[in-house]
Amino acid sequence: MGLPEERPEGLDSPVTVKVIKYMAKAQVKVFRLTNGRVGNKWRIGAGWRKPVPTLLLDHVGRKSGKRFTTPLLYLRDGADLVVVASQGGLPKNPQWYPNLLAAPDTVVHLPGGKRAVRAREAGPDERAALWPRLVELYADFEKYARWTDREIPVVVLEPR
Repeated sequence: MGLPEERPEGLDSPVTVKVIKYMAKAQVKVFRLTNGRVGNKWRIGAGWRKPVPTLLLDHVGRKSGKRFTTPLLYLRDGADLVVVASQGGLPKNPQWYPNLLAAPDTVVHLPGGKRAVRAREAGPDERAALWPRLVELYADFEKYARWTDREIPVVVLEPR
C-alpha cells in the first residue's frame, strides 16, 4: 500500500514524534550491539519490498554541544555516501541537518565499522543528478518532496 498523495494528518503530532524518536534509539542500540549486522536496512514504506541501506550518523548539537546519533538511509556514490534531510516530508528540516552544517567533520557507522567523513550540501546540479537515484533507492522520497514546501536537502558525506 503506497503513501497518500498528501501528508497524513498527525505525522508531526507529539505522539508520532516520540514514537519515531524511540524507534530510532532502538535501531541505534541494535545496530551498535551487532556491529551493523542488524538494523542496517530500512523496511518501512517503499523499503518494505525493497529494503534500503541504513547508516548511523554522529552529530553534535549546535546549541547544546551534546552528541547525537541518527539512523539514516543512504546511497553510495563512488567513495561518497549521500543522505537526505527529508524528515518524512515535514515542513522543517531534521535537527541533524543544521548540526551537520555547523560541524561537518563527523563519523558514520556502517556494517562492520566506522568511517570519518566531511559533510557538505549537494549543489543544485549535483542534487539534480542525485535526486532520481535517491528516489530509485527509496521511492517515498518523491512523495515527501510533494508533501513539503521546502526543497529537501541532499547531503554528501565525503571520506576524510
